Amino acid sequence: QVQLVESGGGLVQAGGSLRLSCAASGRPLSNYAMAWFRQGPGREREFVAGATWSGNNTYYADSLKGRFTISRDNAKNTVYLQMNSLKPEDTAVYYCAARLTGKLTDKANYAYWGQGTQVTVSS
Repeated sequence: QVQLVESGGGLVQAGGSLRLSCAASGRPLSNYAMAWFRQGPGREREFVAGATWSGNNTYYADSLKGRFTISRDNAKNTVYLQMNSLKPEDTAVYYCAARLTGKLTDKANYAYWGQGTQVTVSS
Protein backbone atom coordinates (compact mmCIF):
# COMPACT_ATOMS: atom_id res chain seq x y z
CA GLN A 1 0.00 0.00 0.00
CA VAL A 2 1.06 3.54 -0.75
CA GLN A 3 -0.38 6.54 1.04
CA LEU A 4 -0.28 9.85 -0.80
CA VAL A 5 -0.85 13.26 0.74
CA GLU A 6 -1.03 16.40 -1.37
CA SER A 7 -0.34 19.91 -0.13
CA GLY A 8 0.32 23.37 -1.47
CA GLY A 9 -3.06 24.26 -2.89
CA GLY A 10 -4.79 27.54 -2.19
CA LEU A 11 -6.20 30.71 -3.65
CA VAL A 12 -4.10 32.60 -6.16
CA GLN A 13 -4.73 35.40 -8.63
CA ALA A 14 -4.61 34.79 -12.34
CA GLY A 15 -1.02 34.90 -13.56
CA GLY A 16 0.33 33.64 -10.26
CA SER A 17 2.12 30.44 -9.38
CA LEU A 18 1.72 27.55 -6.99
CA ARG A 19 3.81 24.51 -6.20
CA LEU A 20 1.99 21.39 -5.17
CA SER A 21 3.67 18.59 -3.27
CA CYS A 22 2.71 14.96 -2.91
CA ALA A 23 4.34 13.05 -0.09
CA ALA A 24 4.27 9.28 -0.18
CA SER A 25 4.57 6.73 2.59
CA GLY A 26 4.25 3.00 2.87
CA ARG A 27 6.47 2.02 -0.03
CA PRO A 28 9.31 3.67 -1.93
CA LEU A 29 8.00 6.10 -4.48
CA SER A 30 10.69 4.92 -6.89
CA ASN A 31 8.61 1.80 -7.50
CA TYR A 32 5.95 3.81 -9.27
CA ALA A 33 5.28 6.10 -12.14
CA MET A 34 3.52 9.16 -10.76
CA ALA A 35 1.05 11.63 -12.14
CA TRP A 36 -1.09 14.60 -11.31
CA PHE A 37 -4.73 14.74 -12.29
CA ARG A 38 -7.30 17.41 -11.69
CA GLN A 39 -11.05 17.63 -11.46
CA GLY A 40 -12.79 20.94 -11.99
CA PRO A 41 -16.39 21.74 -11.03
CA GLY A 42 -18.78 19.59 -13.04
CA ARG A 43 -15.94 18.02 -15.00
CA GLU A 44 -14.33 14.62 -15.22
CA ARG A 45 -10.97 13.98 -13.67
CA GLU A 46 -8.31 14.67 -16.27
CA PHE A 47 -4.63 13.98 -16.71
CA VAL A 48 -2.33 16.92 -16.01
CA ALA A 49 1.24 15.60 -15.94
CA GLY A 50 3.13 12.39 -15.36
CA ALA A 51 6.66 11.18 -14.72
CA THR A 52 8.25 7.79 -15.05
CA TRP A 53 9.77 6.17 -11.97
CA SER A 54 13.13 7.84 -12.53
CA GLY A 55 11.67 11.19 -13.50
CA ASN A 56 13.74 11.16 -16.67
CA ASN A 57 10.63 11.11 -18.84
CA THR A 58 7.74 13.47 -18.27
CA TYR A 59 4.42 13.92 -20.04
CA TYR A 60 1.89 16.71 -20.05
CA ALA A 61 -1.61 17.43 -21.20
CA ASP A 62 -1.18 19.34 -24.45
CA SER A 63 -3.03 22.38 -23.13
CA LEU A 64 -0.70 22.69 -20.13
CA LYS A 65 2.71 22.30 -21.74
CA GLY A 66 4.97 25.19 -20.92
CA ARG A 67 3.06 26.27 -17.82
CA PHE A 68 3.18 23.19 -15.59
CA THR A 69 6.23 21.15 -14.61
CA ILE A 70 6.25 17.81 -12.83
CA SER A 71 9.29 16.67 -10.91
CA ARG A 72 10.08 14.06 -8.31
CA ASP A 73 12.59 13.49 -5.56
CA ASN A 74 12.62 9.78 -4.86
CA ALA A 75 15.00 10.26 -1.93
CA LYS A 76 12.34 12.41 -0.28
CA ASN A 77 9.48 10.25 -1.54
CA THR A 78 7.86 13.37 -2.94
CA VAL A 79 6.45 14.49 -6.26
CA TYR A 80 5.92 18.11 -7.19
CA LEU A 81 3.83 20.09 -9.62
CA GLN A 82 5.00 23.60 -10.38
CA MET A 83 2.17 25.64 -11.88
CA ASN A 84 2.91 29.00 -13.48
CA SER A 85 0.81 31.60 -15.27
CA LEU A 86 -2.30 30.20 -13.65
CA LYS A 87 -5.68 30.84 -15.23
CA PRO A 88 -9.18 30.73 -13.74
CA GLU A 89 -9.83 27.57 -15.78
CA ASP A 90 -7.06 25.84 -13.80
CA THR A 91 -9.36 25.92 -10.77
CA ALA A 92 -9.81 22.33 -9.65
CA VAL A 93 -8.99 19.76 -7.05
CA TYR A 94 -5.56 18.39 -7.87
CA TYR A 95 -4.74 14.78 -7.12
CA CYS A 96 -1.50 12.86 -7.24
CA ALA A 97 -1.57 9.19 -8.12
CA ALA A 98 0.78 6.23 -8.39
CA ARG A 99 0.75 3.44 -10.91
CA LEU A 100 2.80 0.35 -11.68
CA THR A 101 1.96 -0.25 -15.31
CA GLY A 102 -0.28 0.73 -18.17
CA LYS A 103 -0.79 3.92 -20.13
CA LEU A 104 0.45 6.82 -18.06
CA THR A 105 -2.31 9.22 -19.04
CA ASP A 106 -5.16 6.81 -18.24
CA LYS A 107 -6.51 7.29 -14.73
CA ALA A 108 -7.83 3.72 -14.72
CA ASN A 109 -4.24 2.49 -14.43
CA TYR A 110 -3.59 4.27 -11.15
CA ALA A 111 -3.97 2.20 -8.02
CA TYR A 112 -3.21 4.80 -5.38
CA TRP A 113 -4.63 8.29 -5.00
CA GLY A 114 -4.25 11.14 -2.59
CA GLN A 115 -7.19 13.02 -1.12
CA GLY A 116 -6.62 16.04 -3.33
CA THR A 117 -5.77 19.67 -2.76
CA GLN A 118 -7.94 22.57 -3.90
CA VAL A 119 -6.50 25.15 -6.26
CA THR A 120 -8.60 28.23 -6.91
CA VAL A 121 -7.51 30.85 -9.40
CA SER A 122 -9.32 34.18 -9.23
CA SER A 123 -9.64 36.49 -12.21
